[in-house]
Amino acid sequence: MNEDYLWDKSGQPDPQIQELEEILGTLRYQPKPLVIPRDLALPRKRNYFPLLAIAATVLLALLAAGVWLQVRNNSKSRPQQAKLPPAVEEKTRSGDLVKAFPTPAEEHTIKENAIVLNVKRRHKASVMKEPEREEALAAKEQVMLALRLASEKLNLAHRKTQNTTPAQIKNQHRIG
Repeated sequence: MNEDYLWDKSGQPDPQIQELEEILGTLRYQPKPLVIPRDLALPRKRNYFPLLAIAATVLLALLAAGVWLQVRNNSKSRPQQAKLPPAVEEKTRSGDLVKAFPTPAEEHTIKENAIVLNVKRRHKASVMKEPEREEALAAKEQVMLALRLASEKLNLAHRKTQNTTPAQIKNQHRIG
């Protein structure tokens, strides 16, 4: 028996194999074109997902607009009281006490003093005690180390993916 004939039909055929081919030849696959009957009615499936997505988007937009208008109206409805500078009492020539508002230069000085006080309060609140500062610095070092480690791992993964050639996956055969 010649095995070349079994694989690629080259070489001398065996008479028994030729006889089997003739017997089984009637059962060989014979391609036929696909014929779809014209009167076949296909059920039409409706896809409502795009309509639902549009409706949900419109609903969210209306909800966001309503919340925004509510917040906007609440902030406008509360009138802010103007902070007037403290009045200065003055005596007139007739001896009457009269309240007079400070001049623009005095107002400027009052505002500067208020700003300086706010800055001092913030600075005093932001100063850390020594143990808290050491703990914060240690935490910062740990975060920096973790970031460096993550960066190195990402660089290594990037290099591995960029430098490799497409190799055959283990336990798979080439097609063709």
